[in-house]
Amino acid sequence: MANFDIDGDLVRKLAGLLEETGLTEIEFAEGEKRIRVTRGGGQTLVAAAPMHAPPPPAAAPAPAASVPVSLAGHPGAVTSPMVGTAYVAAEPGGSPFVKVGDTVKAGQTLIIIEAMKVMNPIKAPKGGTVTQVLISDAQPVEFGEVLMIIE
Repeated sequence: MANFDIDGDLVRKLAGLLEETGLTEIEFAEGEKRIRVTRGGGQTLVAAAPMHAPPPPAAAPAPAASVPVSLAGHPGAVTSPMVGTAYVAAEPGGSPFVKVGDTVKAGQTLIIIEAMKVMNPIKAPKGGTVTQVLISDAQPVEFGEVLMIIE
């Protein structure tokens, strides 16, 4: 990792976000550099690497304790593409984007996940009926966590 200066303030800020949100991992990328901060076993691990290096192989995400294992492999499972905070409505107290029983079209916004102060709309991968919503508003979510089921 030649010429890669680690920004200590950024690492402290990312570690603070882990503590604040209860998440176990957060990654920040800028240009060709990335920093991933992971917390586990009471300690924080910082990994920094140039972006052109292949990322380490990711372990399969463990299913959330509140989500039955069978839902993770469900063909209509909509999973989180990132770590962040999920919002079911465009604004606090607003009507949810979708609720159980709603019919959705492919590409329709289902929820928003905030990650690093950026609001990321999560769109329906296919059309169908929302049969389960497995998250609540302003809930922290992990990468790969099942958010809802569309059948």
